[in-house]
Amino acid sequence: MIRHIGKLYRSAATSFLFFLVLDVGVTGGSASKENAAAVTHVTAQPLLLTTLEPWNLLVTQTPAKEKAKEGETVVLNCHFNSPRRPSLNDLMVKWYKEDEKGQMDLLENNVTVLPNNSRVFMSGDLSQGDASLVILHVTTSDHGIYFCEVTLPDGKVVTGDGTKLRIRRALALFGIEESIGTIIGVVAAGIGGIVVLIIVLTPQLRKCILCMRQESRQSVA
Repeated sequence: MIRHIGKLYRSAATSFLFFLVLDVGVTGGSASKENAAAVTHVTAQPLLLTTLEPWNLLVTQTPAKEKAKEGETVVLNCHFNSPRRPSLNDLMVKWYKEDEKGQMDLLENNVTVLPNNSRVFMSGDLSQGDASLVILHVTTSDHGIYFCEVTLPDGKVVTGDGTKLRIRRALALFGIEESIGTIIGVVAAGIGGIVVLIIVLTPQLRKCILCMRQESRQSVA
């Protein structure tokens, strides 16, 4: 009887341990699945994209006014810089001139666009922020205001304040060199002076003529 009770006790203990181990395994498996799901959830989160800083380009043209004689070489300075973007190689530069005839493109996409014209070209190094323009053997037809225009990779256009170019030419008389505007001013001033002299001297001339007539009459009498 005692042996029979002992066997029952051992059988019950064995069954209890078996179910205990089984429960722990199931619980551990559930925890592992939850951990795996958590890891999968974290990995599936989208990555945040970094927003690129906008361009902040500054275009400077110097000087504001420039004079030259016919036949000389002129350099119109254009410098630009970008504090936020060090690379300037991919920028597009355009130069154009404005005068009484309208606007004329001189250089576009860093290349001269004037047909059969090798007098105008860009001499600056874009990687150094230099887009200066060179005009060889200037003539009076080069009068005008020149603008340096820079196009950014995002399509934004930045234009300088412009440089006004005036060309002087030599007069045949006395070898005097003056600009066209000054020549016109001198001629106009001369004509005006002659007109003033005529107006001022006309009454005096009349008096002289009258005096001469009276003297001639007295001498005849």
